[in-house]
Amino acid sequence: MKKTFKLDGLDCANCASKIERAIKNIDGVSSATVNFMTAKIIIEGDDSKFDNITAKMKEIVKKHEPDVVVRAV
Repeated sequence: MKKTFKLDGLDCANCASKIERAIKNIDGVSSATVNFMTAKIIIEGDDSKFDNITAKMKEIVKKHEPDVVVRAV
């Protein structure tokens, strides 16, 4: 499964890089890309684990960028 999320308020390129690295380490993620310029995350992963992947991704984003709002595209 592949999903895209918008990061409203992302204003730190370094944070985007840290978020991408952390998301790639979530169990069930096969690939993850965080694009700072478009403020989007694209995640590919195991269908059966995607609810858990989404929850952990949101935790990671809040850790690095507390003011960013994550929404599905």
